[in-house]
Amino acid sequence: MTTLYGLKNCDTCGKARKWLDRFGVAHEFVDYRDTPQSPQTLADWAAQAGGWDALVNKSSTTWRNLPPPRKTPGSEAEWKLLLREYPQLVRRPVIVTADGVATQGFTDNGFKKRFGKG
Repeated sequence: MTTLYGLKNCDTCGKARKWLDRFGVAHEFVDYRDTPQSPQTLADWAAQAGGWDALVNKSSTTWRNLPPPRKTPGSEAEWKLLLREYPQLVRRPVIVTADGVATQGFTDNGFKKRFGKG
């Protein structure tokens, strides 16, 4: 089963969920504010995204409002702490398929390719 991680009030997550419904892709939705992900899950997502910097949405208001020292985590432990404290910093949505592959973001063409619908 595919799991879509995001935030209930995120427009992009809503579009991704509607796309999955429209194309008949069975999935569950997990709001990671309501269900915080483990530090290991965050590390797995970061590894698959290409690093912590790639996992984080640095154009978000939350990121811009962080104090400067918080924007330069010096270790994996600091990244994990930051994302546990501010889960909305994770670029949305994160899609994890049954094979454990995690990808981020939503585009119609990207989902068609990812799910073989097209």
